[in-house]
Amino acid sequence: EVQLVESGGGSVQAGGSLRLSCRGSGDTYGRFCMAWFRQAPGKAREAREGVATVGRDGITRYADSVKGRFTASRENAADTMDLLLDSLNNEDTATYYCASRYCAPGGNFNWSNQYNWEYWGQGTQVTVSS
Repeated sequence: EVQLVESGGGSVQAGGSLRLSCRGSGDTYGRFCMAWFRQAPGKAREAREGVATVGRDGITRYADSVKGRFTASRENAADTMDLLLDSLNNEDTATYYCASRYCAPGGNFNWSNQYNWEYWGQGTQVTVSS
């Protein structure tokens, strides 16, 4: 059973930075694609937004809303994935979730669709204030 645990959330002023981490366990981490999603306050689970993904090859992709401000990375030896959030604004306030799924080498799928991911963490809250 794959388990994911997020950490690093908190409260920050607009323009500030945070680093989130996701630690995985239960399977060979290097075989999995990883992603970050977020769910804004008051929004339904169906509205969960893909933020960034890191493939098993280390290639990253980002939502347009965070491109240039957020940086995702992974360290397979430590079974961790990080998300560095810079230049935060009020619209970044959300619960951030780590997600994973097995990925075949060279495989391709719509990473921003939450229903394409199999395993989820419990989430960590990020609150940005003006």
